[in-house]
This record gives sequence, C-alpha cells and structure tokens, in this order.
Amino acid sequence: MSANSSVEVSHVTPRGYVGFDTITSQIEHRLLKRGFQFNVMVVGHSGLGKSTLINTLFASHLIDPATGRDISKDPITKTTEIKVSAHSLVEDRVRLNINIIDTPGFGDQINNERVCEPIVKYIKEQHSQYLRRELTAQREKLIPDTRVHAVLYFIQPNGTGLTQLDVFALKRLTEIANVIPVIAKADAMTMDERTTFRESIQQQFEHYGFKIYPYQSDDLTEEEIELNESIRSIIPFAVVGSEKEISINGELVRGRKTRWGAIAVEDINQCEFVFLREFLIRTHLQDLIETTALVHYEGFRSRQLIALKENASSRASAAHMSQTSSTMLQQR
Repeated sequence: MSANSSVEVSHVTPRGYVGFDTITSQIEHRLLKRGFQFNVMVVGHSGLGKSTLINTLFASHLIDPATGRDISKDPITKTTEIKVSAHSLVEDRVRLNINIIDTPGFGDQINNERVCEPIVKYIKEQHSQYLRRELTAQREKLIPDTRVHAVLYFIQPNGTGLTQLDVFALKRLTEIANVIPVIAKADAMTMDERTTFRESIQQQFEHYGFKIYPYQSDDLTEEEIELNESIRSIIPFAVVGSEKEISINGELVRGRKTRWGAIAVEDINQCEFVFLREFLIRTHLQDLIETTALVHYEGFRSRQLIALKENASSRASAAHMSQTSSTMLQQR
C-alpha cells in the first residue's frame, strides 16, 4: 500500500473502561504546570488611556498610567519606542505570563511618516527570533514565545473617523498581527455619537480592506461564526478604563467621574469594556495565540524559507556559471 493511500477508520466503542479519557486532565495538568504566555501590544497617541485600560482589563496595576511606562523604567521620549514589561498573574491555579508591549511616542511627532517602523520591526523581529530558535540543530524543548498575540489599537474619539495616520498604521499592522481597534475614552461622546462614529469607522475598515481580528474561517462551528459576527458588529469597542472605585447610588464600582456625571466601566449600558474583556481574555485568548502561530508566524516562516531556498539556488547557479566560464577559458 502506498504512503498516500487512504486508510479506512472503523469506529469502535470499548467494551470496558480503558482510561484514555483522562488525557484531557493530563494535558490540563501539564499546561497548568507550564503556565500560559500572552503578549499584548498597545498602540495609540499619548493621553488615550492605554495604560489605564490594560490595568483595568487585568485587574492589576501593571503599568503606571501617569507616564505610560513600566514603573521601573526611565521617563519616555517623544519618539516611537518599544517598552516591554513582563508580569506573571495567577488566577485559580492558572498562571498567565503576560508581556505588555507599550509604544510611547506614537503619533506625537510633527512628521509621522516613519512612526510605524519601530513597531513593525519589533513584531517581525519576534517572528525572526522564534524561527532561528526553531531551526537550530538542537532546539529548545519549549521555545520562549515573544511573538505579539494581540495589538490593541486606540482610536481618538474625534467624532469624524480614522485619521491619515490611523489608516497608514492599520494597513501595516493588520498585515502582520491580530489587531483589535478600540475607541479610547468613549465617555467623551454621547451614546448616539458613539454609534455614528463606530459606523463611520466600520465603513472605513471595509473601504480600505483592513483584515481586522477575528477572522472568518471555514474551521469554525456555527456557534463560533455567530459569536464572531456579533463581535465584529461592535468593533471598534467603545471603552473606558479606570482603576479607581467610585460610589454610584451607594454602590462602589470601578469608574470615572466627569463633568457630565459618573460612568461605571463594567456597566454595559455605559461602555463596552466588559465586551472587550470577554472577547480578549475569556473567549478568544487561546485563539489569539493560535492565530498568531498558524497564520501570521506561519506566513512569515514560509516567506523566509522560500527566500532562503531561492538565495541558495541563485548562489549555486552563480557558482556553476563561474565554474563553467573558468573551464571554457582554460580550454582556450
């Protein structure tokens, strides 16, 4: 029988208990021991509450909102930089090792032509590092994963739509990473203004052909397709972040007080923070990790290996031509 021949599989139910149903608990035990790695990048202008939203999402003080940096870092400069802070969070025996990749200075310069270069370079470098470790003769049992699993892109609540910088940045980023756009500081707009603003942005996404996460796939179940469609209908999420507790009707909630009143960040009637958290962490965190590996990294890996093969073929061809020319000269 040839290697390509198909083999018929018969479905058999064991007459007695065998025990292979415990494989799920075996896998769970191993994963719990190892922990999970999640790398999230935040991109957007200064003053949009990026650090506050991250701290609110993970209910932990991970980044200092006063400066938009890891607390242990030096003050930032007004150029696009890459600053990574690593944390380990534990919840009900599950350890999440999280890297927060901040991009201070994004869009703060007068000339923003090259504002995306450090960000794109960083994302590609992580793929390149992973590939180099993967291709070594004696590769590590578990390759450290620093690949960017999610990019939270913060859109200014300007009421008009995407800026030229947004269009340029989203075009570059959606090609290489899972991008999740959010409308920052959504409490600056009324509910009607948010709806109109979101619709305008969604039209721009479609016009420019941006591939916004979550993606359509033939591998999804009907339930997953339905969930993703409902998520796409509210992207970009209109969010507000806050680490502070305020009193609303005698109840302490996480929120903000403004000149228009108070807003509770976990009230779905006031903002979409809860929907973002559910999506990013509770329903799609593993899919974000897998999609990074199977779509973005795999595409990068394929292109790199094809380029290496073509370069090797070109060098071999050049060497052959050189040898042929040398032989012909000797014969003369």
